[in-house]
Amino acid sequence: MSVHPTLHPTIDQQLRRSGSSRRDFITLCGKLMVAAPFGLAITNFVSPEAVAGVVGKARRPSVIWLHMQDCTGCTETLLRTSEPDLAALIFDVISLDYHETVMAASGSDAEAALKDAMKENDGKYVLVVEGSIPTKDNGAYLKIAGRNGIDMLKDVANHAAAVISIGSCASWGGIPSSNVNPTGATGVDSIIKNKPVINLPGCPPNPYVLLATVLEYATTGKVPKLDALGRPKFAYDRLIHDHCPRRAHFDAGRFASQFGDSGHRQGWCLYKLGCKGPVTHAPCSTRHFNEVVDCWPIGIGAPCVGCTEKDIAFTVPIFKTADVTHPVPPDFYPPIYAEHKGISATATGVAGLVGGALIGAGLIASRKMNEGSSDEPKE
Repeated sequence: MSVHPTLHPTIDQQLRRSGSSRRDFITLCGKLMVAAPFGLAITNFVSPEAVAGVVGKARRPSVIWLHMQDCTGCTETLLRTSEPDLAALIFDVISLDYHETVMAASGSDAEAALKDAMKENDGKYVLVVEGSIPTKDNGAYLKIAGRNGIDMLKDVANHAAAVISIGSCASWGGIPSSNVNPTGATGVDSIIKNKPVINLPGCPPNPYVLLATVLEYATTGKVPKLDALGRPKFAYDRLIHDHCPRRAHFDAGRFASQFGDSGHRQGWCLYKLGCKGPVTHAPCSTRHFNEVVDCWPIGIGAPCVGCTEKDIAFTVPIFKTADVTHPVPPDFYPPIYAEHKGISATATGVAGLVGGALIGAGLIASRKMNEGSSDEPKE
Protein backbone atom coordinates (compact mmCIF):
# COMPACT_ATOMS: atom_id res chain seq x y z
CA MET A 1 0.00 0.00 0.00
CA SER A 2 1.54 3.32 -1.07
CA VAL A 3 1.70 6.35 1.16
CA HIS A 4 -0.76 9.03 0.11
CA PRO A 5 1.29 12.06 -1.11
CA THR A 6 -0.99 14.62 0.52
CA LEU A 7 -0.70 12.90 3.89
CA HIS A 8 3.04 12.30 3.75
CA PRO A 9 4.61 14.88 1.43
CA THR A 10 8.35 15.30 1.08
CA ILE A 11 10.11 17.06 3.92
CA ASP A 12 10.77 20.08 1.70
CA GLN A 13 7.07 20.28 0.75
CA GLN A 14 6.03 20.07 4.38
CA LEU A 15 8.53 22.77 5.41
CA ARG A 16 7.10 25.15 2.80
CA ARG A 17 3.51 24.25 3.71
CA SER A 18 4.05 24.92 7.42
CA GLY A 19 6.13 28.04 6.95
CA SER A 20 9.04 26.53 8.88
CA SER A 21 12.45 28.03 8.39
CA ARG A 22 14.73 26.43 5.82
CA ARG A 23 17.63 27.72 7.88
CA ASP A 24 16.48 25.64 10.87
CA PHE A 25 16.34 22.54 8.67
CA ILE A 26 19.88 23.14 7.40
CA THR A 27 20.99 23.56 11.01
CA LEU A 28 19.43 20.18 11.78
CA CYS A 29 21.29 18.59 8.87
CA GLY A 30 24.51 20.04 10.24
CA LYS A 31 23.77 18.34 13.55
CA LEU A 32 23.16 15.06 11.74
CA MET A 33 26.63 15.38 10.20
CA VAL A 34 28.07 15.81 13.71
CA ALA A 35 26.04 12.92 15.13
CA ALA A 36 27.00 10.68 12.21
CA PRO A 37 30.31 11.97 10.83
CA PHE A 38 30.66 8.96 8.57
CA GLY A 39 28.89 5.72 7.78
CA LEU A 40 25.53 7.22 6.78
CA ALA A 41 24.62 7.87 3.16
CA ILE A 42 22.70 11.02 4.11
CA THR A 43 25.78 12.57 5.68
CA ASN A 44 28.27 11.58 3.00
CA PHE A 45 28.34 15.11 1.64
CA VAL A 46 30.52 18.17 2.08
CA SER A 47 28.02 20.53 3.68
CA PRO A 48 24.74 20.69 5.63
CA GLU A 49 23.14 22.29 2.56
CA ALA A 50 24.00 19.22 0.50
CA VAL A 51 22.55 16.93 3.16
CA ALA A 52 19.39 19.06 3.26
CA GLY A 53 19.06 18.74 -0.51
CA VAL A 54 18.99 14.95 -0.28
CA VAL A 55 16.94 14.56 2.90
CA GLY A 56 14.42 17.17 1.80
CA LYS A 57 13.40 15.05 -1.19
CA ALA A 58 12.44 12.11 1.01
CA ARG A 59 8.86 11.65 2.08
CA ARG A 60 8.21 12.26 5.76
CA PRO A 61 8.48 8.82 7.32
CA SER A 62 5.54 7.59 9.34
CA VAL A 63 6.65 6.68 12.86
CA ILE A 64 4.67 4.64 15.40
CA TRP A 65 6.10 4.73 18.92
CA LEU A 66 5.19 2.07 21.49
CA HIS A 67 5.84 2.18 25.24
CA MET A 68 6.62 -1.06 27.05
CA GLN A 69 8.30 -1.38 30.50
CA ASP A 70 9.94 2.02 30.56
CA CYS A 71 10.45 5.18 32.60
CA THR A 72 9.78 7.41 29.54
CA GLY A 73 13.35 8.70 29.78
CA CYS A 74 13.98 8.11 26.08
CA THR A 75 10.92 10.18 25.23
CA GLU A 76 12.12 12.86 27.62
CA THR A 77 15.35 13.23 25.67
CA LEU A 78 13.31 13.57 22.48
CA LEU A 79 11.20 16.30 24.10
CA ARG A 80 14.33 18.33 24.78
CA THR A 81 15.60 18.64 21.23
CA SER A 82 15.74 22.30 20.26
CA GLU A 83 17.16 22.36 16.73
CA PRO A 84 14.58 21.47 15.59
CA ASP A 85 12.24 21.63 18.56
CA LEU A 86 9.72 18.87 19.12
CA ALA A 87 6.91 20.60 17.20
CA ALA A 88 9.04 21.04 14.08
CA LEU A 89 10.39 17.52 14.43
CA ILE A 90 7.04 15.71 14.55
CA PHE A 91 5.12 18.01 12.20
CA ASP A 92 7.74 18.78 9.52
CA VAL A 93 10.57 16.24 9.54
CA ILE A 94 8.81 13.02 10.52
CA SER A 95 5.16 12.08 10.90
CA LEU A 96 4.78 10.84 14.47
CA ASP A 97 1.43 9.11 14.02
CA TYR A 98 1.18 7.36 17.40
CA HIS A 99 2.91 8.11 20.68
CA GLU A 100 1.10 7.55 23.95
CA THR A 101 2.95 10.30 25.83
CA VAL A 102 2.74 13.25 23.43
CA MET A 103 -0.46 12.52 21.50
CA ALA A 104 -3.64 14.40 22.43
CA ALA A 105 -5.92 11.39 21.98
CA SER A 106 -6.60 8.87 24.73
CA GLY A 107 -8.73 5.80 25.28
CA SER A 108 -10.63 4.55 22.25
CA ASP A 109 -9.47 7.54 20.19
CA ALA A 110 -5.84 6.56 20.77
CA GLU A 111 -6.59 2.95 19.82
CA ALA A 112 -8.26 4.17 16.62
CA ALA A 113 -5.25 6.38 15.82
CA LEU A 114 -2.94 3.38 16.05
CA LYS A 115 -5.14 1.24 13.82
CA ASP A 116 -5.47 4.02 11.24
CA ALA A 117 -1.72 4.67 11.16
CA MET A 118 -0.98 0.96 10.71
CA LYS A 119 -3.57 0.56 7.96
CA GLU A 120 -2.61 3.70 6.04
CA ASN A 121 1.14 2.96 6.13
CA ASP A 122 1.05 -0.81 6.11
CA GLY A 123 4.55 -2.16 5.51
CA LYS A 124 6.08 1.32 5.31
CA TYR A 125 6.18 2.82 8.78
CA VAL A 126 9.08 2.77 11.22
CA LEU A 127 8.22 1.27 14.60
CA VAL A 128 10.07 2.73 17.58
CA VAL A 129 9.87 0.71 20.79
CA GLU A 130 10.75 2.19 24.18
CA GLY A 131 11.13 -0.05 27.21
CA SER A 132 11.75 -3.74 27.82
CA ILE A 133 9.22 -6.42 27.00
CA PRO A 134 8.02 -8.65 29.86
CA THR A 135 7.75 -12.28 28.75
CA LYS A 136 7.11 -14.13 32.02
CA ASP A 137 3.61 -15.59 32.48
CA ASN A 138 2.86 -14.92 28.80
CA GLY A 139 3.55 -11.22 29.18
CA ALA A 140 0.95 -10.70 31.88
CA TYR A 141 3.01 -7.98 33.60
CA LEU A 142 2.11 -5.36 30.98
CA LYS A 143 -1.27 -4.63 29.47
CA ILE A 144 -2.13 -1.89 26.98
CA ALA A 145 -5.74 -1.38 25.94
CA GLY A 146 -6.55 -4.85 27.22
CA ARG A 147 -3.72 -6.56 25.33
CA ASN A 148 -0.51 -7.99 26.68
CA GLY A 149 2.44 -5.85 25.71
CA ILE A 150 4.21 -8.69 23.93
CA ASP A 151 1.14 -9.38 21.77
CA MET A 152 0.82 -5.71 20.88
CA LEU A 153 4.49 -5.54 19.93
CA LYS A 154 4.25 -8.56 17.63
CA ASP A 155 1.12 -7.19 15.94
CA VAL A 156 2.51 -3.71 15.25
CA ALA A 157 5.97 -4.99 14.28
CA ASN A 158 4.54 -7.43 11.74
CA HIS A 159 3.22 -4.50 9.68
CA ALA A 160 6.29 -2.27 10.03
CA ALA A 161 9.12 -1.79 7.55
CA ALA A 162 11.76 -1.65 10.27
CA VAL A 163 11.94 -1.57 14.06
CA ILE A 164 14.09 0.68 16.23
CA SER A 165 14.70 -0.27 19.87
CA ILE A 166 15.38 3.03 21.58
CA GLY A 167 17.21 2.90 24.89
CA SER A 168 18.94 0.13 26.81
CA CYS A 169 15.67 -1.38 28.04
CA ALA A 170 14.31 -2.00 24.54
CA SER A 171 17.74 -3.03 23.26
CA TRP A 172 18.31 -5.89 25.69
CA GLY A 173 16.12 -5.44 28.79
CA GLY A 174 17.97 -2.70 30.68
CA ILE A 175 17.21 -2.08 34.34
CA PRO A 176 14.06 -4.29 34.42
CA SER A 177 16.17 -7.28 33.31
CA SER A 178 18.70 -6.89 36.13
CA ASN A 179 19.01 -9.79 38.53
CA VAL A 180 16.58 -11.30 39.41
CA ASN A 181 14.46 -10.10 36.46
CA PRO A 182 11.03 -10.89 37.97
CA THR A 183 9.05 -10.04 34.80
CA GLY A 184 11.27 -11.87 32.31
CA ALA A 185 12.18 -8.53 30.72
CA THR A 186 14.04 -8.75 27.43
CA GLY A 187 14.87 -6.73 24.33
CA VAL A 188 12.90 -6.38 21.11
CA ASP A 189 15.31 -8.34 18.93
CA SER A 190 14.88 -11.44 21.08
CA ILE A 191 11.20 -11.46 20.08
CA ILE A 192 10.98 -9.90 16.62
CA LYS A 193 12.87 -12.02 14.09
CA ASN A 194 11.14 -11.25 10.79
CA LYS A 195 11.99 -7.54 10.56
CA PRO A 196 15.24 -5.57 10.68
CA VAL A 197 15.76 -4.42 14.28
CA ILE A 198 18.13 -1.55 15.06
CA ASN A 199 19.29 -1.15 18.64
CA LEU A 200 20.01 2.32 20.01
CA PRO A 201 21.11 1.56 23.59
CA GLY A 202 21.72 4.33 26.09
CA CYS A 203 20.03 5.56 29.23
CA PRO A 204 18.94 7.62 27.42
CA PRO A 205 20.43 7.57 23.90
CA ASN A 206 21.02 10.79 22.01
CA PRO A 207 17.88 11.84 20.09
CA TYR A 208 19.90 12.88 17.02
CA VAL A 209 21.13 9.31 16.64
CA LEU A 210 17.48 8.23 16.46
CA LEU A 211 16.63 10.96 13.97
CA ALA A 212 19.65 10.16 11.79
CA THR A 213 18.64 6.49 11.74
CA VAL A 214 15.03 7.24 10.77
CA LEU A 215 16.03 9.70 8.05
CA GLU A 216 18.65 7.29 6.69
CA TYR A 217 15.92 4.72 6.20
CA ALA A 218 13.49 7.26 4.74
CA THR A 219 16.11 8.52 2.29
CA THR A 220 17.78 5.29 1.17
CA GLY A 221 15.28 2.58 2.08
CA LYS A 222 18.04 0.81 4.00
CA VAL A 223 19.02 0.54 7.65
CA PRO A 224 22.48 1.80 8.65
CA LYS A 225 25.37 -0.64 8.90
CA LEU A 226 25.11 -2.44 12.23
CA ASP A 227 27.62 -4.01 14.58
CA ALA A 228 27.32 -7.48 16.13
CA LEU A 229 24.88 -6.12 18.76
CA GLY A 230 22.59 -4.50 16.18
CA ARG A 231 23.84 -0.97 16.92
CA PRO A 232 24.47 1.53 14.08
CA LYS A 233 28.20 1.65 13.47
CA PHE A 234 28.08 5.39 12.76
CA ALA A 235 27.25 6.03 16.42
CA TYR A 236 28.61 3.03 18.32
CA ASP A 237 31.83 2.10 16.53
CA ARG A 238 34.19 3.95 18.89
CA LEU A 239 34.91 3.87 22.57
CA ILE A 240 34.08 6.91 24.65
CA HIS A 241 37.67 6.66 25.86
CA ASP A 242 38.97 7.35 22.33
CA HIS A 243 37.52 10.87 22.28
CA CYS A 244 37.19 11.66 25.97
CA PRO A 245 38.35 15.20 26.84
CA ARG A 246 40.04 13.71 29.93
CA ARG A 247 42.06 11.19 27.89
CA ALA A 248 45.29 13.20 28.20
CA HIS A 249 45.05 12.91 31.99
CA PHE A 250 44.61 9.14 31.69
CA ASP A 251 47.71 8.83 29.51
CA ALA A 252 49.67 11.04 31.92
CA GLY A 253 48.57 9.02 34.95
CA ARG A 254 46.51 11.81 36.55
CA PHE A 255 43.42 10.33 38.22
CA ALA A 256 40.76 11.67 40.57
CA SER A 257 40.77 9.38 43.62
CA GLN A 258 37.52 10.56 45.17
CA PHE A 259 34.75 12.99 44.39
CA GLY A 260 35.71 16.54 45.30
CA ASP A 261 39.47 15.97 45.65
CA SER A 262 41.89 18.27 43.89
CA GLY A 263 42.20 15.97 40.88
CA HIS A 264 38.43 15.82 40.48
CA ARG A 265 38.19 19.61 40.66
CA GLN A 266 40.91 19.96 38.03
CA GLY A 267 39.14 17.66 35.58
CA TRP A 268 41.46 14.67 35.87
CA CYS A 269 40.57 11.20 34.59
CA LEU A 270 37.69 9.44 36.38
CA TYR A 271 38.89 5.88 35.76
CA LYS A 272 39.64 5.15 39.42
CA LEU A 273 36.10 6.28 40.31
CA GLY A 274 34.68 3.49 38.15
CA CYS A 275 34.45 5.20 34.75
CA LYS A 276 33.51 2.63 32.09
CA GLY A 277 34.54 4.88 29.19
CA PRO A 278 37.44 2.60 28.17
CA VAL A 279 35.02 -0.27 27.46
CA THR A 280 31.89 1.60 26.35
CA HIS A 281 30.92 2.18 22.73
CA ALA A 282 28.81 5.34 22.48
CA PRO A 283 28.85 8.80 20.85
CA CYS A 284 28.47 10.74 24.11
CA SER A 285 31.95 12.30 24.04
CA THR A 286 31.36 13.86 20.62
CA ARG A 287 27.59 14.47 20.62
CA HIS A 288 26.46 16.13 23.84
CA PHE A 289 22.85 16.40 25.02
CA ASN A 290 20.34 19.27 24.93
CA GLU A 291 22.58 21.52 22.78
CA VAL A 292 24.67 22.16 25.90
CA VAL A 293 28.44 21.73 25.83
CA ASP A 294 29.64 19.13 28.37
CA CYS A 295 26.06 17.97 29.05
CA TRP A 296 26.92 14.29 29.49
CA PRO A 297 28.11 12.29 32.53
CA ILE A 298 31.87 12.74 32.20
CA GLY A 299 31.34 16.35 31.16
CA ILE A 300 29.75 17.12 34.52
CA GLY A 301 32.27 15.14 36.54
CA ALA A 302 30.46 11.79 36.85
CA PRO A 303 32.00 8.51 35.67
CA CYS A 304 30.47 6.72 32.69
CA VAL A 305 28.38 3.71 33.81
CA GLY A 306 28.53 1.93 30.44
CA CYS A 307 24.81 2.21 29.74
CA THR A 308 25.21 1.16 26.08
CA GLU A 309 26.90 -2.13 26.94
CA LYS A 310 24.74 -5.15 27.79
CA ASP A 311 27.41 -6.90 29.86
CA ILE A 312 28.28 -3.79 31.88
CA ALA A 313 25.28 -1.55 32.48
CA PHE A 314 23.20 -2.43 35.55
CA THR A 315 25.41 -5.50 35.99
CA VAL A 316 28.90 -4.30 36.93
CA PRO A 317 28.90 -2.09 40.08
CA ILE A 318 29.11 1.61 39.23
CA PHE A 319 32.35 2.27 41.09
CA LYS A 320 34.16 -0.90 40.02
CA THR A 321 37.01 -0.12 37.64
CA ALA A 322 36.88 -1.54 34.13
CA ASP A 323 39.45 -3.95 32.75
CA VAL A 324 41.47 -1.91 30.26
CA THR A 325 42.97 -3.94 27.44
CA HIS A 326 45.78 -1.51 26.69
CA PRO A 327 46.51 0.55 29.83
CA VAL A 328 49.68 2.00 28.31
CA PRO A 329 50.17 3.69 24.92
CA PRO A 330 50.07 0.95 22.24
CA ASP A 331 53.17 0.06 20.27
CA PHE A 332 51.46 -0.57 16.95
CA TYR A 333 51.03 2.98 15.63
CA PRO A 334 52.01 3.15 11.93
CA PRO A 335 55.47 4.63 11.30
CA ILE A 336 55.79 8.15 9.95
CA TYR A 337 58.45 8.74 7.30
CA ALA A 338 59.31 12.37 6.78
CA GLU A 339 60.80 13.53 3.48
CA HIS A 340 64.42 14.48 4.14
CA LYS A 341 67.96 13.79 2.90
CA GLY A 342 69.42 12.77 6.21
CA ILE A 343 69.01 12.81 9.96
CA SER A 344 70.99 15.26 11.99
CA ALA A 345 72.50 14.45 15.35
CA THR A 346 70.20 17.01 16.94
CA ALA A 347 67.10 15.40 15.44
CA THR A 348 68.25 12.02 16.68
CA GLY A 349 68.62 13.40 20.19
CA VAL A 350 65.17 14.99 20.12
CA ALA A 351 63.61 11.75 18.88
CA GLY A 352 65.22 9.92 21.76
CA LEU A 353 63.79 12.37 24.24
CA VAL A 354 60.28 12.10 22.75
CA GLY A 355 60.43 8.31 22.74
CA GLY A 356 61.60 8.29 26.32
CA ALA A 357 58.79 10.64 27.32
CA LEU A 358 56.15 8.37 25.70
CA ILE A 359 57.50 5.30 27.46
CA GLY A 360 57.63 7.23 30.71
CA ALA A 361 54.00 8.36 30.27
CA GLY A 362 52.90 4.77 29.75
CA LEU A 363 54.73 3.60 32.84
CA ILE A 364 53.27 6.44 34.89
CA ALA A 365 49.72 5.65 33.75
CA SER A 366 50.15 1.97 34.50
CA ARG A 367 51.69 2.68 37.93
CA LYS A 368 49.03 5.22 38.89
CA MET A 369 46.17 2.85 38.04
CA ASN A 370 47.68 0.25 40.32
CA GLU A 371 48.03 2.63 43.25
CA GLY A 372 45.44 2.62 46.03
CA SER A 373 42.38 4.81 45.53
CA SER A 374 43.08 6.61 48.80
CA ASP A 375 46.03 8.52 47.33
CA GLU A 376 45.26 12.21 47.02
CA PRO A 377 46.43 13.66 43.69
CA LYS A 378 49.22 16.13 43.96
CA GLU A 379 48.45 19.76 43.29
